[in-house]
Amino acid sequence: MRILVVNVNTTESMTEGIARAARQAASAGTEIIGLTPDFGAESCEGNVESHLAALGVMDAVLKYPGEFDAVIQAGYGEHGREGLQELLDVPVIDITEAGAALAMFLGRRFSVVTTLDRTVPLIEDRLLLAGFDAHCVSVRASGMAVLELEENPQAAIEAIADQAAEAVDRDRAEVIVLGCGGMAELGETITQRSAVPVVDGVTAAVRLAESLVGLGLSTSKVRTFAPAREKKLSGWPFGQPAPAESPVAESSVGSPAAGSAAGSSPAAGSA
Repeated sequence: MRILVVNVNTTESMTEGIARAARQAASAGTEIIGLTPDFGAESCEGNVESHLAALGVMDAVLKYPGEFDAVIQAGYGEHGREGLQELLDVPVIDITEAGAALAMFLGRRFSVVTTLDRTVPLIEDRLLLAGFDAHCVSVRASGMAVLELEENPQAAIEAIADQAAEAVDRDRAEVIVLGCGGMAELGETITQRSAVPVVDGVTAAVRLAESLVGLGLSTSKVRTFAPAREKKLSGWPFGQPAPAESPVAESSVGSPAAGSAAGSSPAAGSA
């Protein structure tokens, strides 16, 4: 089984850290491929960067030259999961929803601890859209910027652990969810500092993706995530436009040729 784990920002070192955490969680026989978008922001901490990341992630997946069985979007509270689900007929897991879903098996209410306060509304909106908001008692900001998680991991651990403790004591959270893909490698240490279960979205997404592939399940193609109508799309994919005769250039990126197991694209997922 091969799973693409796509970072939402363009920082290669963060992609490598996310991929390492994913490999540690993966079962024997699961290959983890870390992908970094060719364009976008070095860290995603707002709406403009999030929407740009959604395009960058789709572009990176479409240009991947091999076969794959599932895709993980490794950005917490980011846009774009729906586009991937429309493009592909292999399972697509977003770490925001993966972390929240697993937390609900572990306790009645969970709290998310994320990076900067400006990202809190984005996370709240994504949890609301996914239907997890009723079980989320709070989304707390650690005050650490995304890039600071790598630059000063010890300070990040302290800030995240402090907010996790506040979530348990004040918000009555029973589970903590780490609200950033860049926190994946900090999860074990934060777990040791916490009185409740701590869920990392990256590792949760790996196990969920493996389960869906193993069960032979993938995204429904009726209505919401049906392939987009065929039409001409100019300059797509961005980084490496397809030839004029390519189905991707002449039709919608949601056509069966664009990254689905049923199509003829090199990015087709293997069943």
